[in-house]
Amino acid sequence: MGELTAHVDLPMEPPALAAARQMVRTVLSVWGFRDPDWVDDAVLVAVELVGNAVRHGNGRLELRVSAEGDQVTISAVDGSAVVPRRRPVDSDGGRGLGIIEALLQAWGVEEYHGGKLVWIRLTPPSPQPGLTTGER
Repeated sequence: MGELTAHVDLPMEPPALAAARQMVRTVLSVWGFRDPDWVDDAVLVAVELVGNAVRHGNGRLELRVSAEGDQVTISAVDGSAVVPRRRPVDSDGGRGLGIIEALLQAWGVEEYHGGKLVWIRLTPPSPQPGLTTGER
């Protein structure tokens, strides 16, 4: 099997965080990712992405999850073209990028239909029981 994908449109308001949490946890479980600590990290990353979009974005909000082999990409699309940036350690709030950078393999921002797509890539720390490359 090739790349697996899932996506959901979310409201641009705080309840989107709970929906993102549930969606990512469910999708990763169905796809065979079983390491509970790693799944928790992936959920945290998704919630940070969605939370940043709710706080700083506008327009539509879409959460995407894709997997190819053992690499998982989680993306948030919103209508704001403002690119996320790290804030100083001593600032109030704004630590989301620092949190997710500690958990991921790579991340980036792309222009997307007048807004942006922020993506992160994660790889589980070890082979997942029941998960084989290209077959879930």
